[in-house]
Amino acid sequence: MPDAIFAHPLLARVYDAFDGDRDDLAAYLAIAGELTASRVLDVGCGTGSLAILLAQRDYTVVGVDPAEASLKVAKLKDQAGRVRWIHGDATVLPALDADLATMTGNVAQVFLTDTDWAQTLQGIHAALRPNGHLVLETRRPEHRAWEEWAADGDPVTLDIPGIGRVERRLEVTDVSLPFVSFRYTYRFLTDGAIVTSDSTLRFRNHDEVESSLAANGYRVLDVREASDRPGRELVFIAERST
Repeated sequence: MPDAIFAHPLLARVYDAFDGDRDDLAAYLAIAGELTASRVLDVGCGTGSLAILLAQRDYTVVGVDPAEASLKVAKLKDQAGRVRWIHGDATVLPALDADLATMTGNVAQVFLTDTDWAQTLQGIHAALRPNGHLVLETRRPEHRAWEEWAADGDPVTLDIPGIGRVERRLEVTDVSLPFVSFRYTYRFLTDGAIVTSDSTLRFRNHDEVESSLAANGYRVLDVREASDRPGRELVFIAERST
């Protein structure tokens, strides 16, 4: 089940505001051009930020996400109806003959078990054309991002159109590597409503990611630094090899 930050109707509506300027997406647009993709699958598309940018550049785009509330936000943003939205995860995808599949926003880290991760990679594999590409990002465990999260406990308050002022706090609740758990607490100052969202991420290292890709029918072509977060994240570019 998706975390409340994506699945709760109120939290899905404020997600984009707190997510801020998505400078990281420019790198994915560039990679899509570099790989001469035409049909793109956005796995864990959330509120549709990348999918809509791709569609605006005349790519044929499919976005898939298990959080219905996030997809509702995405569809409202996609006024022209240029993206095909699928409610579900990568294991329910039809054959799409996609040239490229993307997993941005560290979506790769939400799959906690080896089985769930393998099934996701296999579902994407089936949706790609032969020699199609998968591009994903993941945080470097050695950077220990959770220590920065724990040190920065100050709340963030935004005034969001149509909703009002919302305060968000982040608390790291458990570190049992490779798993890190944290809680977001949102306080809607207009009416005092409080909504929490608990999440756990798995921090896989470079070798774990590469070996899991190889085991599920991919060949890693390149591993790059995330252009907007150098030293913090890795971007894997892999090709469907079977």
